Parts: sequence; C-alpha cells; structure tokens
Amino acid sequence: MLIRYFVVVMIGFQFTPFKAGENKKSMFEQMLDLFTELLNYTNGDATEALDWLNQLDRKHKFTNNDYGMGDFIEDLKENGYLKENGPDGTFKITSKTEQTIRKKSLEDIFGKLKKGSKGNHQTNKTGPSAELSPDTRAYQFGDNIDQVDFTESIRNAQINHGVDNFTMQENDLLIRESDFKTQTSTVLMIDISHSMILYGEDRITPAKKVAMALCELITTKYPKDTIDIVVFGNDAWSIEIKDLPYLQVGPYHTNTVAGLELAMDLLRRRKNPNKQIFMITDGKPTCLKIGSKYYKNSFGLDRKVVNRCLNLAAQCKKLKIPVTTFMIASDPYLQKFVEEFTEMNHGKAFFASLDKLGSFIFNDFESGKRKTVY
Repeated sequence: MLIRYFVVVMIGFQFTPFKAGENKKSMFEQMLDLFTELLNYTNGDATEALDWLNQLDRKHKFTNNDYGMGDFIEDLKENGYLKENGPDGTFKITSKTEQTIRKKSLEDIFGKLKKGSKGNHQTNKTGPSAELSPDTRAYQFGDNIDQVDFTESIRNAQINHGVDNFTMQENDLLIRESDFKTQTSTVLMIDISHSMILYGEDRITPAKKVAMALCELITTKYPKDTIDIVVFGNDAWSIEIKDLPYLQVGPYHTNTVAGLELAMDLLRRRKNPNKQIFMITDGKPTCLKIGSKYYKNSFGLDRKVVNRCLNLAAQCKKLKIPVTTFMIASDPYLQKFVEEFTEMNHGKAFFASLDKLGSFIFNDFESGKRKTVY
C-alpha cells in the first residue's frame, strides 16, 4: 500500500510518495558516526578506536553477514578516512577524518542548542555586515520605515481584521530586527593538567569536543574571525586546529600565568578591534615558571601564584581583552579566586557542568559578536 504524506508550502499542499527508509543512514554512515566519537576518547588513535568498535560490535552486533568490520575498514580507506601506517598493521586517520570529527562536534554541541538571548550591545547604526534576524517585534514610535517587514505585517493585518474587510493599522506593523556581526579574534585556552582526568572523571574529552566545535563554527560561519588555541600545563604553547583530536593531558601542574601571557601575545598581533579569551579549566593555578625553574604549590591558593594571575587579569582589562572563565569543577574554595580574577578583569565566569559547557561557550561567543540593530 502506498502511503503518502504532505508538505506545507506557501500556497497550499503538495503530495509526494512516501519512501520507507529514504532518510535512513547507511550502515557505513552509522558506524562512521560511532568511530569518530570513539576517536575523541582515544585521542585520535585510529587503531585503538577500531579495537573498541570491534569490542562493541561483538557485544551489540552492529554488523551482519552482509556488512562486517572488514568491509567498514575497507570503506574507511576507500573514502579517504583512514590510511595504513606502515608494515606494522596500525592505522592513522586523515585530515578528512579530522574535519569530520570537528563537524560532528559542531552538530552534537551547537546544532542542538536553542537560540540564546540577544546581544547586550545596542547601536542605532547598521553596517555592511548586518544580517536579518528571524525574529520580529511590534512597531514602536521612531522605527524606520525600511525596518518594517511588510509581508509579515500584511499577514498580521489579515489575521487581525480579516481578508474581506482588509485594513492596516499601526498595531499591525511588525519590525524585522537585524544583527550586526562584529569581527572578533578569540584565543581558546585549554587546561591539560593532570587534574583533567583525576577522580574518575574525564574532563578533557568534553573540553576537546567543545574546542573542535567552536573552531568549526568560526572557520565556517565567521571566516573573517580568527581563533588561536593555547594549551597550558607546566608551560603553555599553541596548537593548530588539526591537532585537537590528538590532545592529551599530561603529568602537569596548572600554569595559568603562562597560558594568559601567550594568549595576550597572540592577540597583540591580531588587527581585529574585538579581542577575547575563553579559558576552560578545572582547577586553581598551581605553577609559575621563574627563569628556568618552576615554582609549584598544589596546596590551597598560593598567594604568589594568585597575584601574578590577578596582575595579568588587570593587564587584559587595560588592553580591552575580556577573559571568560569556564570552570568545569564545583570546588567552593575555587569560587573566590575565580570571582576575584573576573572582577579584576571585568570579564565573565561560568561554573559549568560538562554537559552544559558547549551551551555556555556558544551563547557567550554569539552574544559577543551580535549587536542588535533597531
């Protein structure tokens, strides 16, 4: 029996045949989704991810007599996702896989988010990069005529007064707002100290996924923006976007000072007028590098280390670089430091659970870029 469904269009209904399984993913696509997710947990190690996938297959029976693990591996190679790493029989992912991981992270984290609140920086001027917002609002005295959405206003008048006795009044008018997108240079700081995997909780994998999603968002939606990634443990160094899937924690303390200094140095080279630092961390600063030696203290909040951090927060404020801290730990004694740091910088701080980290970063990034134009 032929089942039909309908699609609403502007002028009525259009009927088309329903085809069962038309939008269903193929076996390869389903397994590719799982494989790329496992790569986040194996730090980009393809051989280990395939081993995990094989174990999951034995338990949950993803494959069947028509399509087995060997077929999947061959398809990965033929489609450019996988290459053999020499005669030892191991595998290595390709740049195509790295991009796929970033895209999947973007879909998983940002694709499911609802629209956040409007930007809090208002201006009366539009510009060449203004974009129409999907939202409308009622007309207010002083609104420009070119901001009236006549299509929606006419529809509103028909609803209010009927088609037979059509009339349009002031309260029928709807205004289409536009969002002015600013160019922004962002440095994303990621804590890779040992505490990111302590106490049986994996904090680095969610942080990596959010970082990859943010990078994919910026490079695809805001190509004129710039993003740099800084990781910090005992020291701080820059990594490229393509290195994110392979990022691992180390036996490091938390040298927040080194991370901030490098982030500030990177932003000094950027020409964009708007600059910001996002810092993902789960712990207090515990380390300084003084000359060629490291000063370390993991017991409590060391005033020597804290003061250096606060001095840098003040310098960032002077350079008009807001620092937004995403603290993915709920230790009460850390709140005082974060609040003091944020107050010194006039930045923002979020105490985010791992499952809400992406939402916080996405909404904060978008609100920083968007200025609502009335």
